[in-house]
Amino acid sequence: MEPRLSEERRGMVAEMLQAAGAVTVPELQERFGISPMTARRDLAVLAERGVARRTHGGAVLPSLAAREDSFAHRLRDAPEEKTRLAEAAYAMLRPGETVFLDASSTTYFVARMIAERGLAVRVITNSLPVLQELSSADCEVVAIGGSFRQLTRSYVGPAAVRAVRDHFADRLLLSVTGVTAGGILADADVLEAEVKRTMLAQAEHSVLLLDASKLRARGRQAIAPITALSDVLTDGLAPEQARWLDRLRTTSTP
Repeated sequence: MEPRLSEERRGMVAEMLQAAGAVTVPELQERFGISPMTARRDLAVLAERGVARRTHGGAVLPSLAAREDSFAHRLRDAPEEKTRLAEAAYAMLRPGETVFLDASSTTYFVARMIAERGLAVRVITNSLPVLQELSSADCEVVAIGGSFRQLTRSYVGPAAVRAVRDHFADRLLLSVTGVTAGGILADADVLEAEVKRTMLAQAEHSVLLLDASKLRARGRQAIAPITALSDVLTDGLAPEQARWLDRLRTTSTP
């Protein structure tokens, strides 16, 4: 009986993957009442069959494992869209606020505006380019240290996560590698995802900066459901993409 039950459960896990693009071990524990070891074994079997690709703490669809671009490459990608998103995000900020800026290229544009326009906010970030941009700005800057990733020019790892947990912010501005069909925010790297997830937990108001390219790209590591966000600023979305996003934000993820 147990082998048949295991296969039925794995079939349901595969369906969850198809619907959401990513699953985590805790999600499987809660959904099926199984142990972490059983959940990981199910994911390993699905990975052997080519149905899933394992990640730290879960799995994604094989097609969602996208290549991660460098910060310099991302900075050159869709600069007009990112500038418009940065303008909209900047307009939300108020003097005296404490703001988390993640290590995305889009929030770098926000940092540039803060520096150029002299907005008196307190910025907490794990991004070296953001730190450099704000080094001579008229605002307080808190650097989140940790292990340095040359590719993204960001600080990540356990030390970075602990440092983020030492702070609370009025607002978080972030971007992601992509959004899955089931409304899961995803990043290309597990360590980057963990820092973003921790910032999300420590911020009173969280804002995702999203251009149309994020709906075509996918990350390897789940961050959080889109319903965990306070707001989403978008640019360049087709009407059907905007309607799809609205539906995701008003419904619970699987």
